[in-house]
Amino acid sequence: MNVLACDGIDPKAVQVIRDAGHTVVEAKGLAAPDLIIALKGVHGLLVRSATKVTAEVLAATSDLKVVVRAGTGLDNVDRAAAEARGVAVRNTPNANSISVAEITFGMLLSLERHLAPAAADLKAGRWEKTKYAGREIAGRTLGVIGFGRIGREVATRARAFGMDVIAFDPLVKTAPAGFDWVRIADRDTVLAQADVITLHVPLTDETRHSLSTREFGLVKKDAVLINASRGGVVDEAALHAALTGGQLRAAATDVFEKEPAPADHPLIGLPNVLPLPHLGASTREAQARAGIDAAAALLEVLGSAR
Repeated sequence: MNVLACDGIDPKAVQVIRDAGHTVVEAKGLAAPDLIIALKGVHGLLVRSATKVTAEVLAATSDLKVVVRAGTGLDNVDRAAAEARGVAVRNTPNANSISVAEITFGMLLSLERHLAPAAADLKAGRWEKTKYAGREIAGRTLGVIGFGRIGREVATRARAFGMDVIAFDPLVKTAPAGFDWVRIADRDTVLAQADVITLHVPLTDETRHSLSTREFGLVKKDAVLINASRGGVVDEAALHAALTGGQLRAAATDVFEKEPAPADHPLIGLPNVLPLPHLGASTREAQARAGIDAAAALLEVLGSAR
């Protein structure tokens, strides 16, 4: 069978599929109508986050049997349209957890210790030791919104840093086994009590703009926000207002509602914002795991051609 691999799938994963007897064509930067043309005669599609598998794209395919997203989120795949056409949709939920948890703390430490601006000043010849006095994270309360795989990896690392952890997840009513030291609470309580709020939820109709003006009104004025989930979870206009109006001290975001974010995006220019270009899963290890897991998921549907 024919497989189209988009967005730079790990080469080892591509070889696994070829070793199973399938033909793999690799491509990057495909959008409709080019993606529609490329999908003619294709039975399996592998994507990361860049390729948008829309209802229009799916409606134009006749041979497609499975779409696999090498990563956690599925917001770039129209699952309802796929299911209506009998196209299976899979992802790799375990591949990125460690990398995203690590970048969460990378952003938090960089934000609280002013690492990026201090390094920029030093490169420009300015030794600003006193200007960048920061804050420790030990002893502070981390509020985790979304307590699935990534949220639990974040909580584990927070414990090592000496932080208290409070978490909300609509699917988690009590602390999971091994996490009895985490307080499970309702979302408003987490927002009100946390010194650091970190988001680890998928983008769905229920979570879109789930942090907006009302929610920012609940947080401590000295709190900081870390978003390594999806940009659309946060109402960016409300976040901007909270940051400029003194309702929220600072924020670090690896994601934006529209990506790539334009250079003149209102949040990027704020001095109390650390912006990143969606680097959460961009590690060699995560991409290798995502690729191998994606190949396995695809072969579960297509089987071996040998």
